Amino acid sequence: MNLARLDRTLFFAATSGVLLAAAFPRPNLFWLAWVALVPLLLVMRRRPFAAGFTAGGVFFAIVLYWLNFVMITYGGLSFPFAVLAYLFLVVYLASYIGLATWLSSRLEVTFKLPFLLTLPFIWVALEYLRGVMFTGFPWALIGYSQQDFSLAIQSCDVTGVYGVSFILIVVNCAVAGMIAAPKSRLAWLGAVVALGISISHFGYGFWRESQPLDEQTDHLRVSLIQGNIDQMQKWDPEYRQTSIDIYHDLSLLALENRPELVIWPEAATPFYLQDRSQFATQVRKLPPKLNAFLLVGSPAYEQLAADNYRYFNSAYLFSPSGLEMGRSDKRHLVPFGEYVPLGDLLGFVDKLVVGVGDFSSGQVRSLPLDGHALGVLICYEAIFPQLARDYIRNGSDLLVNLTNDAWFGRTSAPYQLLAMTRFRAIENRVWIARAANTGVSALIAPSGNVVISGPIFEALELTGSVGLGAGETFYTRFGDLFAYICIGISAVFLFALLLAKKWQKFPLVCRERSLL
Repeated sequence: MNLARLDRTLFFAATSGVLLAAAFPRPNLFWLAWVALVPLLLVMRRRPFAAGFTAGGVFFAIVLYWLNFVMITYGGLSFPFAVLAYLFLVVYLASYIGLATWLSSRLEVTFKLPFLLTLPFIWVALEYLRGVMFTGFPWALIGYSQQDFSLAIQSCDVTGVYGVSFILIVVNCAVAGMIAAPKSRLAWLGAVVALGISISHFGYGFWRESQPLDEQTDHLRVSLIQGNIDQMQKWDPEYRQTSIDIYHDLSLLALENRPELVIWPEAATPFYLQDRSQFATQVRKLPPKLNAFLLVGSPAYEQLAADNYRYFNSAYLFSPSGLEMGRSDKRHLVPFGEYVPLGDLLGFVDKLVVGVGDFSSGQVRSLPLDGHALGVLICYEAIFPQLARDYIRNGSDLLVNLTNDAWFGRTSAPYQLLAMTRFRAIENRVWIARAANTGVSALIAPSGNVVISGPIFEALELTGSVGLGAGETFYTRFGDLFAYICIGISAVFLFALLLAKKWQKFPLVCRERSLL
């Protein structure tokens, strides 16, 4: 391929997208994230928005490739429509990175501010906004790439995942500055600033790592039941008894490990557990056999009128005597998966999930467990930091993530979702028990380390001990304060640009010489 015939700016931008994608599961080369954006930073001056958009487009296209599998295999979409929906999402997400690089370049041209002083704040601000706008989709924030670099992610109990994203952008900017102008005092100053931030960041991580793994005084034996129920059979009425038998037998198998809490995954019962059917009765009779609490994912409903119902994606907790202790409903639903946004206008759009009607959103409702409380995050609720924080502030001593990752098949998506879930443990310094239908089931320590996990697409039970109680972290108390600060600083940047008289003179395509 003749590089001279290509747009060099977009070529190097695309290279950054590939490198950044490789930092995520899988292949999970997390160290690449520290330099992945350097090619983009060296060339984006010439085409600020297009360069960032290209890098983001390549990145999200690679990381979210599995969406095509979900939409075609389980959503029933034809290949062309699935690809169209996939590309629409990629374009939307890439626009955030394009906007970040455009604003940072604009600030450099207008006020001579180096990228190091602007891009980290703008990047974090836009990552946060991506996680809340249009119901939010904070999948694959750059900070999540560091899931296996423990020293780099311990600061999440102060800044959340956004602090990790911030330092990654700082380091990338400093490296790019040194490559572009190795003799520049400004470049060396940037390197010193990046080094100072890194030392404090990793120093905090080292200190946290030196603390005891488990500071809780109360512990609980937990068994995770991974039924490995095929998604194509899951909602088949003829397969209900087989599903119950699988979970029943695996739960009894866990008895030799003497669990105090047995956890089944999301929608483990393909029927309404609240109905007094023969299937529901079998489930309710199990806790006395186990002499343990039983947490079960199940659909639920509430009757509002004769022919008017509300449906929920829920979890029920039963005591060792079989008494129902409470129900927790999923709060953050999957757009077009569990409900259709703007249903009156988009009623013609079918949901991508094979389930029961449109689900309704629930409320924060911790479940009582022998003097303690469980906070239940269902499926991809685990990627929303605020939801986990709400449960901890509501008194939860243990977070439980029930999920059905069968939708993803043997793609990288189950590992990406597990990676993001680990950050919820660090942010609140709390244990997380994760039960997944097809995996990855795991116990996650307050340090974010996966203490025990199993393979995907195997029926199994995993038993281990977890601590009860959450740490009093800065993040739990103040939430995404760091992200808000970044938003505030970015707003100041934007306001300054709006006041600058040169605003109309800055084209989308700058004519300045790129550095590569």
